[in-house]
Amino acid sequence: VPYLAAHPLEFQTLEQWQDSERGLMPVEATIMVAIPELDGATGPMVFGGRSEKGGNAGRDMSVAADRADMLAARVAKLVSLRRSALAERRVGIVLFNFPPNAGNFGTAAFLSVFESLHNVLQGMKADGYTVDVPDSVDDLRAALLKGNALMYGAQANVHHRIPADEHVQRETYLSEIEAQWGPAPGRQQSDGSSIFVLGAQFGNVFVGVQPAFGYEGDPMRLLFEKSFAPTHAFSAFYRWLREDFAADAVLHFGTHGALEFMPGKQAGMSSACWPDRLIGDVPNIYLYSSNNPSEGTIAKRRAAATLISYLTPPVAQAGLYRGLVDLKTSLEAWRALEPGSEAEASRLAPVIQAQAAAVDLSEAEPAWDNADDAISALQSSVLELEYALIPHGLHVVGGQMSQEQLADMLVSSADAMHGATLPRDLALSMAAGDMPQAKDEAETQLFADMQKLVTGLKLESEVPALLRALDGRYIRPAPGGDLLRTPEVLPTGRNLHGFDPFRIPSAFAMKDGALGAQLLIDRHVADGFGFPQTIAFVMWGTDNLKSQGVPIAQALALMGARPRYDSYGRLCGAELIPLVDLGRPRVDVVITLSGIFRDLMPLQVKLLAEAAWLAAMADEPSELNAIRAHALDYAQKNNCDMETAALRVFSNAEGAYGANLNLAIENSVWEDEDELAEMYSRRKSFAYGRNGRAAKQPDLLAAVMAEVDAAYQNLESVELGVTSLDQYFDTLGGISRMAQRGGRAPAIYIGDQTRGQGTVRTLNEQVALETRSRMLNPKWYEGMLQHGYEGVRQIEAHVTNIMGWSATTGEVDPWVYERLTETYMLDPQMRARLAELNPASAAKMASRLIEAHERNYWTPDEDTLEALRRAGEEIEDRLEGIGMEMAA
Repeated sequence: VPYLAAHPLEFQTLEQWQDSERGLMPVEATIMVAIPELDGATGPMVFGGRSEKGGNAGRDMSVAADRADMLAARVAKLVSLRRSALAERRVGIVLFNFPPNAGNFGTAAFLSVFESLHNVLQGMKADGYTVDVPDSVDDLRAALLKGNALMYGAQANVHHRIPADEHVQRETYLSEIEAQWGPAPGRQQSDGSSIFVLGAQFGNVFVGVQPAFGYEGDPMRLLFEKSFAPTHAFSAFYRWLREDFAADAVLHFGTHGALEFMPGKQAGMSSACWPDRLIGDVPNIYLYSSNNPSEGTIAKRRAAATLISYLTPPVAQAGLYRGLVDLKTSLEAWRALEPGSEAEASRLAPVIQAQAAAVDLSEAEPAWDNADDAISALQSSVLELEYALIPHGLHVVGGQMSQEQLADMLVSSADAMHGATLPRDLALSMAAGDMPQAKDEAETQLFADMQKLVTGLKLESEVPALLRALDGRYIRPAPGGDLLRTPEVLPTGRNLHGFDPFRIPSAFAMKDGALGAQLLIDRHVADGFGFPQTIAFVMWGTDNLKSQGVPIAQALALMGARPRYDSYGRLCGAELIPLVDLGRPRVDVVITLSGIFRDLMPLQVKLLAEAAWLAAMADEPSELNAIRAHALDYAQKNNCDMETAALRVFSNAEGAYGANLNLAIENSVWEDEDELAEMYSRRKSFAYGRNGRAAKQPDLLAAVMAEVDAAYQNLESVELGVTSLDQYFDTLGGISRMAQRGGRAPAIYIGDQTRGQGTVRTLNEQVALETRSRMLNPKWYEGMLQHGYEGVRQIEAHVTNIMGWSATTGEVDPWVYERLTETYMLDPQMRARLAELNPASAAKMASRLIEAHERNYWTPDEDTLEALRRAGEEIEDRLEGIGMEMAA
C-alpha cells in the first residue's frame, strides 16, 4: 500500500504556518518530509499542530480541519482506486506544451512522448483497461493535435468547451483568478464565450494538454516578482478532470509541467495553495526523468505526486564527421612525420590550417607563426570532440535499446565509472549477453558493473510500474541521478528521492569541491585575469542532489569555509578555514539559487549565508578577504549594518521560480538587453540570510554584481548541455547581463563535472563544443530525427537556446549561426524533412536564425540571408498548406 507522509507541525503553531509563505520550517521539512521520502513516502500533508487559540494556547495539539478532510479524502480515493474494476477505471493523462506553441505539444525532457504514450496505452489495454488505442503513433498524435483544431482556431483538438457562465458558477476561486486575469472566460485558450479543454478521449482514458502559465508572451507579467493565480483555463482544466471527466487517477506524462510550480507554500501545502487546490484529492502519478530528483521532489511535495522514473536517452561518443574526419587524417599524418621532414611539414601545415578553418577551428589567415603549437592545440580540440559524450536520440517508455545503443552505453559507462577503455567489439559482445572472463581484480569489478547495467537496461520496468501506481500500490524508492555516475537508478520505474539533507555536502563532495574551486581559480589566472576577487555562482538543486553537494562545496571552498556538524554528524552551520590553512585569499562568492534549491535545501541556504557572514565579520586584512572588504565598503556607503552588507545568497521571492529571461527570449518580447537585466534583477534580488528568510535587496544585488570578475555554473549531466536547456541562460546568462549593465563584462565559465576530475571551459568554448558534437553532428541530429515531430522540436530548442546565450552574454561566435543555417535551412532535403515532420518548429527555427541576424548576433552575406528568408517562407507556406488540408 502507498506510504503517505502525514504529520502534525512540531516547530511552529498552526497560525504561524498558515501565515507563512514558506510553509514548513527547514527542520520540519527535513525530518517530516525529506527523510520519509528515502523510504518511498509521498503526498506529504500537515493535519494539525499546536494552536495559539483555546484555553491552553500554544501547548495543546489541534486538528487543522480542512487539511484532515483532504487527507481523509485522498486516502479514500486511493482505497477506491485499488478497489475499482480495471475496465471501469477512468484515467486522465496530462501532456505538456511548453513554451506554448503548435510545434511544442508533448514536451518532456529526454522523452519521446507520443511513442511512449502509445506504448503505455497499449499496456493499459492489455492489463484490462477500457482503452481505444489508435493504430499508430502518428494516428495518436493526429487525434490530439489535429482533429477539430482548425475549426476552433485552437492549437490542438478541442475535446470539450466549458461555457463562461458555467465556469463562473462552478469556479470556487473565481475572484482570485479574475483579479489577476480579468473576467471569465479570459483570453487564454478561449473563444470569448467558452474555455477549451484540449485533448482527446480514448475509451476510459482522456489525454489532455495542460494549459500554459498564461504570462509567457506578456513582457509586463514577466517582470512580476511572483505569480498570484493560474489562468481561468488552467483552473478549469483541472476542475474538468476532477469533476466532469471524474478521473480515478491522473498521470502527468514527462518532465515537467506547470502544476507543481503554481503559487503556494514551498512545502506543507494549505488549502490556499494552488497546487493543492488544482489536484484536489485525485491520486497523482508522475512519469519523471531519473536524472532530475530535485524538480521531481517539488512535484512530490507541492502536488502530492508519486514519481515513476524513466531512463535518460542512450549516451554515445560523438565521433567525427565530414571535414573533421579529413582534419584528423591530416593531423595523424603530421604526427607520423619523421625528424628532419621540414619540407613535408611546410607543405602539410597550410593544408591542416585550411582544413581547420573550414570547420571553424582556426582562422584561415595569416599563416601560423608556430605550426607545432597550433597543431598541438588542434589535436586536443579534435580529440575532445571525438570522445565527447552526447545523448543519442530520446528515451521511449516501453521500448528497448538496440544492441548498438546498449554497447554505446557500456563504452560510456566504463569510461565514466572506471576510467576504462572498453573496446567496441567487446561491448557489443556484452550487450548480446556474452560476458568475458576477467584477467584481474580491476576487470572483475568492471565486468560485474557492466553485467548489472546490461541486466537493468534490458528490463522493461516502466510500464509495469505505471500500471502498479495506477492500481494504488506502493512504489519502491530509488535515488535520482545520472546513470553513468549512479547506476543505482536502475531499474527505472521507481519513486525518485534525493539524499539525506543532513549529509549534504558529503565528505566526498567537500574534497571534489575544493578541487573544482582550484580549477576555476587556475583557469581565471591562466586567462590573464589574475586572482578573482568576486565570483558569481549559479546553484541548482538537481546538480547538488546528484553530486552530494559538490557545487555547495565549491562555493564554500572559494570563501574558505566548511560545514559544521553536531555530535550526531548532522549539518548545523558553517565555520571558517583559517587563512594560514587556506593558503590564499578568500573569494567573495555571490550565490544565485534556483527556486528549487531554495525549497529543497533550506539547511544549505543557511549554511551558505552563514559562511558569507562569518567571512565578512572576520578580523582579517582586506587584501586577503574580499567578502569583508566589499561588505565594509557597502555598509559605509549605504549606512547599513554588516548583517545586510554581508548577504550573498540570492534567489526568487518565496513561492516564485525562475528569472523569466527564457520566456522573454522564447516569445521575442524584449527590445534590448537592458530589459533582460532588469527582469533578472526584479526576479532574483531576494537575499536569504542566516535565518533562511528572504528580504528584497535590489541595490545590494546590483552592487555585488558590479564587482563580479567571473560568473560560473557546473554542468553535471552528460545528457544536458548549456544549449539544450533554457534555464542555463536564464540564470547564468542573467548574471552576465546584469553585471554588464553595471559596467563589467565578467568572464563566464562552465565547470564540466561529467568526466574524471572535471574541466573548466569558457562559455564560448562550451557552446562551440556542443554545437560541433551535437547540432552539426549527423550522429546527433539523425538520432533526434528518428523521433520525428519531437526530434525537430528538440533541434529548434537548441537554436533558440543558442540565441539566448547571445542575448544574455554575447559569447556566441557568428560561425555557429552560419553553420546551423547551412545544416538545417539551406540544405533542401533537410529543410523538407523538418517541414514534413514538424512544420511549426521548422518555421520557428528559420525565424529564430533571422531574428539573431536582426539583433546583430551574426551578419550573413546578402545571398545567404536571402536564401534563409526564402527557406523560411517556403516552410511557412507548407505550414499554411497543412492547415488548408486539415480544413478540407
